[in-house]
Amino acid sequence: MKKILLVSAFLSASLFFAQKAKVYDSPGYSINVPEGWRSTNDSDIVNIFPSNEIGAITISEYHGLELPKADMKKFILALYKSEEPESKIKENKGRKGYTEYFYEYFDEKEKLFWITRAFQKDKDLYLVSINCGQKFWNGNYMNLFNETFNSFKIKK
Repeated sequence: MKKILLVSAFLSASLFFAQKAKVYDSPGYSINVPEGWRSTNDSDIVNIFPSNEIGAITISEYHGLELPKADMKKFILALYKSEEPESKIKENKGRKGYTEYFYEYFDEKEKLFWITRAFQKDKDLYLVSINCGQKFWNGNYMNLFNETFNSFKIKK
């Protein structure tokens, strides 16, 4: 009986504290946007961010891109002018035939955390990244950014 009460209390609390979200829907993908966050679309580059603008999730979509798979890791490192080895980028076979790349980078100069996921298939590329100031990258903001980031889904 105690276990049932404990489980039901835990579920009730998690539902009570769960962040509501709306869906940002584009023809090629969707992503959940936490309540109170804003989204902008500037020339097909989407930014999703909290109202205090302490960071953002940026989504770029490219089609007809001539970027060989062998150069993808170099491309990601070049985005951040990073001199880290290519082995820091994790590569996995993703769903729907996409190869997924994952990279975490800390910009010492700007004190920003960057987390990037890239999805490449043939000449299509989806680039999804988080940037967040170091002093905010903890607790609730880190959780909200990661939940939003992980909700990204390719439709095709």
